[in-house]
Amino acid sequence: MNLADFLTATAERIPDYPAVRFENSTVTYREMLYRINGLAHGLARLGIKAGNFCVLMMPSSLNWILGYYALAKLGAVVVPVNFLYRQGELKYIFSDSGARAFIGHKDFLEEVLPAMEACPQIDLRIAEGRNLPQGFVSLEDLFDKNIDFETSPTADDDPLAVIYTSGTTGRPKGAVLTHKSLMTDARAVAGVRHTEPEDIVLGVLPLFHIYGQTHALNISICLGLTLRLWNVFNAQEVLSAIEEEPCTILYAVPTMVIRLLDLATQSPPQRSSLRFCISGGASLPVDILHRFEKIFQTTIYESYGLTEFSPTCVENPFGRPTRPGSIGLPIPGFQVRIVDEQDRDVSPGEIGELIVSGAAVMKGYLNNPEATEKALLGGWLHTGDLARMDEEGYIFIVDRKKDLIIRGGYNIYPREVEEILYTHPEVLEAAVFGTPHADLGEEVAAAVVLRPGAGTSVEELRGYVKERIAPYKYPRIVKFVTELPKTPSGKIIKRGIAL
Repeated sequence: MNLADFLTATAERIPDYPAVRFENSTVTYREMLYRINGLAHGLARLGIKAGNFCVLMMPSSLNWILGYYALAKLGAVVVPVNFLYRQGELKYIFSDSGARAFIGHKDFLEEVLPAMEACPQIDLRIAEGRNLPQGFVSLEDLFDKNIDFETSPTADDDPLAVIYTSGTTGRPKGAVLTHKSLMTDARAVAGVRHTEPEDIVLGVLPLFHIYGQTHALNISICLGLTLRLWNVFNAQEVLSAIEEEPCTILYAVPTMVIRLLDLATQSPPQRSSLRFCISGGASLPVDILHRFEKIFQTTIYESYGLTEFSPTCVENPFGRPTRPGSIGLPIPGFQVRIVDEQDRDVSPGEIGELIVSGAAVMKGYLNNPEATEKALLGGWLHTGDLARMDEEGYIFIVDRKKDLIIRGGYNIYPREVEEILYTHPEVLEAAVFGTPHADLGEEVAAAVVLRPGAGTSVEELRGYVKERIAPYKYPRIVKFVTELPKTPSGKIIKRGIAL
């Protein structure tokens, strides 16, 4: 079982069908397989072997896809990384993963190079483009020709990807996803949706995120659909595509849905090709859902997943009326329970923790057996989300057990931001939390207690954090306070902070 089998099978079935459209180029399934075979051979010639960990860090592009599938064919392990990460974030991931190889883009190496200085084990360094730093090989030079590369015979539990997820405790953890877990989820999700061969998938989700990998990429290749790919979400371009394409499918996070709706409200589309839309990553306001469905004459199916489940395990079922506000029903083959603190099932309507199981679950957290044991207690993945189930089995997310912030579909761990704030010489105490935002779902906010006599400003402190962390993580809202509310034991009560 190897994820690259999806591509091999589809290329044999429909070799001349368009697989990916990116910028001004289109590649068929036959051409894509040919290029991936050539790249896999080139990577092997460079020294990448089965089991080697390789960081893949570049914006979504055709080369991202080719690199991902070439590494899969080799039996190597992909470590997808957000190309906006700063050197501190990168240094941690490079070190924790023990990656030996790196594939990136020449325009996004500024933060990479200093991080690599502390990680000399990355001795195979590749980047797209020319005039690269010393020690780097051009990706373009690795595409060998006239090659039929044999797929590595990976086992079911061999890892394919390690995706670092900002959890709710400690440092980001590397969720180890196997060929089996990723293929199982793609097949299960594809099996419950009604697609047609002519459907164009609008690829606006970043491919370094598991949502984009499984839904936009792997499911499209499994089914033999055409993926129209963007390297960044542009609402106007996507709206134009919805008007122009014959038949489209959109996978999105609520922020994208909201921005498309705002644009379409100002300038209604002449026609809508959307057969359906999947919204995931965060809760979608019911009012937004209804307005979007009306203006685009389509149906939004809300779904639920998490990195540790490859990712999707619950979705509003096709062919039945959706329940706005609900994430839907368990996808066939996956099991879901809502339990109390002792992992006992609660009654319908009662609130408890959502736990899930099935063949799409992760193998565990890399280098973290304690966190793995806690997350997979009793063979069930504990999501940390509070939910309730109605009498018909539909699930409604109520709240998160921890303090995770979801901003525009991106997970942000408050402690990571707090630790940077605490490095500022004039900060005495800090608390970071999410606050409701009409467009993004949540915005990052920080309440800060300064040291006596401090002279820093809100703008300076915000800029200080921005320079040291990915752009979507820094707090847009910063408030100076004289003290933070605390429990008798001294723990900060974030819910007691007023902005």
